[in-house]
Amino acid sequence: MGKKNGKSYRLALSFRPLTQLYDPLIRVFMPEGRFKSALIEEANIRPGDRVLDFGCGTATLSIIAKRGHPDSDVTGVDVDEKVLDIARRKAARQGIGIRIDLYDGGRLPYGDGSFERVVSSLVMHHLAKGQKVKSLREIHRVLKPGGEIHIADFGPPRNPIMSMLSFILSLVEPISDNIKGMIPHHLESSGFVGVKEGRHFNTMFGTISLYSAKKPELG
Repeated sequence: MGKKNGKSYRLALSFRPLTQLYDPLIRVFMPEGRFKSALIEEANIRPGDRVLDFGCGTATLSIIAKRGHPDSDVTGVDVDEKVLDIARRKAARQGIGIRIDLYDGGRLPYGDGSFERVVSSLVMHHLAKGQKVKSLREIHRVLKPGGEIHIADFGPPRNPIMSMLSFILSLVEPISDNIKGMIPHHLESSGFVGVKEGRHFNTMFGTISLYSAKKPELG
């Protein structure tokens, strides 16, 4: 765990010495390209959209979004300064023009209605229930009316093998809330409407599910 302004947050792969190994390990053990590309596809990003990658980590999702939608304005935000150093170097090395911001885990450093889309991958399961709701309410605040949130994270297992893998992962990672199917509930309780569960991906660690929801239009 790390701490920022008295708030705890979970490091990439839980331990600081493993942070540098995050990208190669995820590539080996997760179908990262498939579910992150599917998430960006479902987000239906339009030219000129302002997109926030919440909990961007090493910016893989931000880079996929910007590469697929070069006319969009993509910003990644995270609480971990060390992992953001990796993100900035990776984006620069690939020639991808994205903004990378650090925040304190509380109020997002953006004004109300700043973004048309918010995307997030493998972040929500790291947050305690109260942190999930606070984060989703902050995301709701920075979205424009009619804006959308798109999440990829662990969800309910889809078969006995996924149930076993999810149980094993739950012994070391806080995914219990997710595998009980609580993400849609947290989205609704944070003010989102039109909550949908989309595609599923079986992985060595359990089922990854895609979720989407909208901030209500004004009036």
